[in-house]
Amino acid sequence: MSALICEVVYRGIFQKNLAARITRGIVLSSRKAGRWGIAFGRYGDSPQRNGIPAKDFAIVADTKEELEQNMARYEPKHVDVTICVDDTLAKGVESWAWYGLQPLNRLIVPGGTLLVTSIQPVEGILRDIHKKESPYTMALIRAKASFSGLWVYKEDHTEVRILGALAKIAPAFLTLDAVCQAIKESEWGSDLKVASARKAYERLETREIKITEGNPEVPYSFEMPKWWEMREGISIPAIPIGKPKEGGQGYV
Repeated sequence: MSALICEVVYRGIFQKNLAARITRGIVLSSRKAGRWGIAFGRYGDSPQRNGIPAKDFAIVADTKEELEQNMARYEPKHVDVTICVDDTLAKGVESWAWYGLQPLNRLIVPGGTLLVTSIQPVEGILRDIHKKESPYTMALIRAKASFSGLWVYKEDHTEVRILGALAKIAPAFLTLDAVCQAIKESEWGSDLKVASARKAYERLETREIKITEGNPEVPYSFEMPKWWEMREGISIPAIPIGKPKEGGQGYV
């Protein structure tokens, strides 16, 4: 028994439909491969804001029981594959005001994969991605970030190229034939998109990332107050009474 856990990191609103197609495509492909799957969004991202990083998840399991076991979590604490559809998110993901800066590779298990759509070289992306205490693989799909709107979709084949790449990254769960069949039978599929998925499978670039590679900076974080340190109710402290500074430089 085993499971494949994937997360899609994307820009809210502008890439919402793209992320939904990717995660749903993973689930449809898993069914074609004889497995079980589910796709869902991160609850705290609703309602999404323009450009603010968000996450969707997809889980593929060999059996219904194992799928239910993984579904029992609020959200995955570790993933086998992180899919990033905007390489500027390599600098870190700051989704909420209290969240701090989460490294893009934080949830990847040792030996896992970071799949990125980018036209940058690996070295350029590594300048931004924070170091990780365990090695992992970076996989690149040569493409620019795909942006659209909430009610429109940019048909540039990004979603099928990612699905084709996943078939190469995790062949034990998603076979290329299953992915192609799922694409062809979906409402947004076509023979041309099937061909794009096969090309992405063949052209995927991968490189092993060592623990010594990456941005050495410590990600911004802060400690949340304890419950006994919090003030009662919701209140905003007033500006303290003072006097104006000389030269009109404000108040003290």
